[in-house]
Amino acid sequence: MMSTNKFMKGAMILAFAGIIVKVLGAIFRIPLTNKIGDGMAYYNAAYTIYSVFLVLSTAGIPVAISKMVSERIAIYNYKGAHRVFLVALVLLASMGLVAFLVCYVGAGEISNFIGIPEAALSLKSIAPAIFIVPIFSAFRGYFQGMQNMKPTAISEIMEQSIRVATGLLLAFALFPKGARYSAAGATFGASAGSIAGLASIFTIYCFNKRAINLNIQNGNNEVEDVKTILKKIAIIAVPIICGAEIMPIMTTIDTSIIVTRLQATGWTHNEATSLYSLYEAYCNTLISFPQIFTQAVAVSIVPVVAALYRRNKFEEMRENIKTGMRITMIMAFPCMIGMFVLSKAILLMLYPYQMEDAISAAPLLRIMTIGIVLLAIAQTATGILQSIGKQMIPVKNLAIGAIVKLFATYSFVGVTSINVKGAAIGTLVAYLIALVLDLMAIKKYTDISFDLVDTFIKPFAVSITMGICTYIIHLTLNVFVGNSLSTTISILAGILVYIFVAIKSNTLTRGDLELIPGGKFLLRIVNLG
Repeated sequence: MMSTNKFMKGAMILAFAGIIVKVLGAIFRIPLTNKIGDGMAYYNAAYTIYSVFLVLSTAGIPVAISKMVSERIAIYNYKGAHRVFLVALVLLASMGLVAFLVCYVGAGEISNFIGIPEAALSLKSIAPAIFIVPIFSAFRGYFQGMQNMKPTAISEIMEQSIRVATGLLLAFALFPKGARYSAAGATFGASAGSIAGLASIFTIYCFNKRAINLNIQNGNNEVEDVKTILKKIAIIAVPIICGAEIMPIMTTIDTSIIVTRLQATGWTHNEATSLYSLYEAYCNTLISFPQIFTQAVAVSIVPVVAALYRRNKFEEMRENIKTGMRITMIMAFPCMIGMFVLSKAILLMLYPYQMEDAISAAPLLRIMTIGIVLLAIAQTATGILQSIGKQMIPVKNLAIGAIVKLFATYSFVGVTSINVKGAAIGTLVAYLIALVLDLMAIKKYTDISFDLVDTFIKPFAVSITMGICTYIIHLTLNVFVGNSLSTTISILAGILVYIFVAIKSNTLTRGDLELIPGGKFLLRIVNLG
């Protein structure tokens, strides 16, 4: 099906871009941390504030643009789709401008409030990005609504590349003036990157303007007034913004619960803080990496399903939903199993100078790997519900899960033998509740039934096979070449084993592979081409 092809290609394009962005991010943070040391406190403080402003000004609106544009293009209303984009562009620019002024003018007050007054200069340096990022988020939403993910991918890579280059250059150049200035130079990288991202996607828009105008001339020219468009954007975006804020708020509360409960059960303040560090610094960072792939599916599925839903093509819509969930599991299960069997090895490779902490964090990471699959299902389910106009449902379900998480965390962390692992268990409970309720809602509103074997059992079985091979390879090589090299080789070998077994077992079909970059080459390797 053409829509399935577009959806699959879009997901793969965003996943590929996400990997590049993550790698560039690692390249940025490692030398920066080594160079400015304690100055990272100023950098991190500025980025935390930046993230809060960005969520308030962008979360939900690009999704709303994508959905509304897709729905209008589905009935050839290209002028209406473009008008949605222009209204949203003005809205996001206005919100970004207000956020920029608050952040820049109030940098000193905000920095004093969070207890790090030295972060004021970093906050001013990053403030321009708070204005610019919302603007090119509108362009991204517009192109995503047209089921064209390439502009988003290109702008993300361009933004991150300039951010890394500029940030590192300024951080090193300003280091002689002190950590405060060096951190400010690093944070200005985000502003420079946002300018590059906007320039790249605006250039793409200009190149496509002729085709856009041609479609507008030949299509249905029905348009809505600004007030109606803003109201529809709000209906879609506000629940998503609320949903985006639920987990950060719960995590903040969670932090105090973890440390307090650990101390109440006999751990000293330093021990409690150290245990929390294992959970947050060592494990959470790693667990977020697979979200590159699953989030790509969630973003790509919205415009496709929204268009089919709008045109009442319910059978084709259900097929796309099934494909989306199956691809999500094909991506999530190997990440979960691979990280589970190599948890200790990966931590030791990444933190060779904190071996004791890395070893202590391994059991915790193994528990948290289960959350990779649970969160992946919840993300895709959220995208599906947003596509059919039920965006408030996943917000309510996540809120229920988050509330239960607080009670679960409080209870489990209070058990001495479980300690900080209770926080991980609480998170798993939250995602499990949210995804079960989401899947029930999808069943209710789309009358869909997932094939358990193709969607869940086969990807899991192939992942188990891969996990066994990966573990044996690492165990064997570790004796001869050491942990870091054996872990790297094991991961690469695991990827190849997974792809080979997935193709041979028809978990990955010929059609799936033809849509993946390099897929035809893989087909030839396993003699299916």
